[in-house]
Amino acid sequence: MPRINLLPHRQIERARRQREFGVLAIGALLAAGAVTLFTSWGISSAIDHQRDRNELLKHEIAELDKQITEIQGLEAQKARMKSRMEVVERLQRSRPEVVHVFDQLARTLPDGVYLTSVKQNELKLEIKGVAQSSTRVSTFMRNIEASSWLTDPQLQVVETQKAGGFGSEFTLSAMQKSMTPAEDDRKARKPARAGGAT
Repeated sequence: MPRINLLPHRQIERARRQREFGVLAIGALLAAGAVTLFTSWGISSAIDHQRDRNELLKHEIAELDKQITEIQGLEAQKARMKSRMEVVERLQRSRPEVVHVFDQLARTLPDGVYLTSVKQNELKLEIKGVAQSSTRVSTFMRNIEASSWLTDPQLQVVETQKAGGFGSEFTLSAMQKSMTPAEDDRKARKPARAGGAT
């Protein structure tokens, strides 16, 4: 029976398999490199895109902060203007009130009482004068209490003058009633109608 030597065939097959393994290993390395490169490029692209979005958001936030600062400045300016307008309106309302107060002082002043000074601090009035007697001072205070523009008279000082003087020097305080514009018009028209009737 003849003997067949299979050693060369086995060596050729082994070499073929080694070549196939080498090709497969190189292919796997190339595929892994390609996947790694593609993944790295994708991640880098996503990071750049997110960075651009962050920059856009920062720019928009800065614009919004600037607008908010401008709005706050406008709100503060509006509050200042509103405060000034209220002061002007209060002054405009108080202009006719001063006339009414002096008119009421003249109307409430009884005979035998003479005023020497009138000082006003906001709504409080300090009235100084001379009266023939303390009874006339009391009448003056009752007239103030019944007044439509003055209220709450309080006697501070009464001094009887020495012999040869006119009478008693007095100091009293009273409060001015603050009227709304509608009440102001109504009060202003009321004496006119009464004067027309007489």
